[in-house]
Amino acid sequence: MAKPNKKGPVTRVTITCSRCRAKLFYYRKGGKGALVKCFKERIVKDFTEVEGQCPGCQQIFARDCLIRGAPALKIIGGKVRAS
Repeated sequence: MAKPNKKGPVTRVTITCSRCRAKLFYYRKGGKGALVKCFKERIVKDFTEVEGQCPGCQQIFARDCLIRGAPALKIIGGKVRAS
């Protein structure tokens, strides 16, 4: 399987916690689909102290994993919002 494109898309979205609306990170998202995974190399600015945990309400919103050989965060359904 091919690795994700290093440069990636130029569309930047803000990822927020669905419970407390705290900013989690800015992400370069490609495509029109739902946010299922976030490749770490596409995260522009990270507001979290602990990876995968909301800084506001301490809710776990993602798990660390490898997708197509690249480090990524697998998003837990319904825990985040992309805008």
